[in-house]
Amino acid sequence: MTSNRFSIARHQTHSVAVGPVPVGGNAPVVVQSMTNTDTADADTTTRQVAQLAQAGSELVRITVNSDEAARAVPSIREKLDAMGVTTPLIGDFHFNGHKLLANNPACAEALGKYRINPGNVGRGRKRDEQFASMIETACRYDKPVRIGVNWGSLDQELVVRMMDENTRSAEPKDSQDVIHDIMVTSALENTARAEALGLNKDRIILSVKMSAVQDLISVYRTLADRCEYALHLGLTEAGMGTRGIVASTAALAVLLQQGIGDTIRISLTPEPGGSRTREVLVAQEILQSMGLRAFTPSVIACPGCGRTSSDYFQTLAQDIQGYLRAQMPLWHEQYPGVEEMTVAVMGCVVNGPGESKHANIGISLPGTGEHPVAPVYVDGEKTVTLKGERIAEEFQKLVNEYVSRTYG
Repeated sequence: MTSNRFSIARHQTHSVAVGPVPVGGNAPVVVQSMTNTDTADADTTTRQVAQLAQAGSELVRITVNSDEAARAVPSIREKLDAMGVTTPLIGDFHFNGHKLLANNPACAEALGKYRINPGNVGRGRKRDEQFASMIETACRYDKPVRIGVNWGSLDQELVVRMMDENTRSAEPKDSQDVIHDIMVTSALENTARAEALGLNKDRIILSVKMSAVQDLISVYRTLADRCEYALHLGLTEAGMGTRGIVASTAALAVLLQQGIGDTIRISLTPEPGGSRTREVLVAQEILQSMGLRAFTPSVIACPGCGRTSSDYFQTLAQDIQGYLRAQMPLWHEQYPGVEEMTVAVMGCVVNGPGESKHANIGISLPGTGEHPVAPVYVDGEKTVTLKGERIAEEFQKLVNEYVSRTYG
């Protein structure tokens, strides 16, 4: 079977190395996530970073908001290294980042990247001094910086200035359009300051996050037209569950299809008791569904109808999908290319044989009233017919044999 990936012309950006992870340039779009633990609790934070990395997060951002958190960062890095987790840590700084980096050089060294929000650096002369302090630290330790503008915490001096300019204009813009201009101007003005302080273009990543889909699309299109810096995408405060997933997908899919974006994060609010790793899985699914990257074998399954009154095929599809994802940490090293594999689990004769033939390996289960047999197709050819009580177990064995034979 051929790969379903295709080429999308990417917006040309500078390549940035975040530790061992390349971002921008010709590198694939990188998946990022963020912990929600108290960073000062080094053990708990280490566990969550490891879980996110295990799920596939290639960069993990952690909150650094106090001296206790900053002092814990080197320990977290050491614990992760001892576990074999090399995922770079990104320090998320607001309000007091200049002090924390200056007072905790071990933290400044251990982090793989700094995230600076221009709206939360300070006011007036202090703002310039504190921003300069953080950039100078980044230069000293050769760390990349994400200058991350967020519409919920814009630089108020810039807002007042640009709103006044718009009011005096002969053709004033709508206030929302001015906000878009402020977002882009903030990103580019602060980037110019960072470069003037010695930070190279290949150490800069930009983001301009908003919480509404159309706003996000508009502001990133403008930013991409005006610069060649690597861009981090994300719908800020996306929300919970289905709403957050759909909104993030709607926004990011449009931008990615236009070649905009070098790294992404899905900012989901976790449901009570829910896993933080869900945001990683959603990001991977977006990239894989668009054919931009492959992370785990794809399971094709029909939605079911009146011909599939039994939920047997649904259970089998769910079990196979869970099994494939659980195997990927091992398979990724042992069976290169297995992430491109497609597996079909179909519920009746209408589309079952056809979809199964198009997959690498597929099974067409009997629908209601059909003969109780399940033909299996491998690379388009029917190879065996399963029946009885052990269909699920036997099909999983066939999948394992296919993986070993094809990718081993």
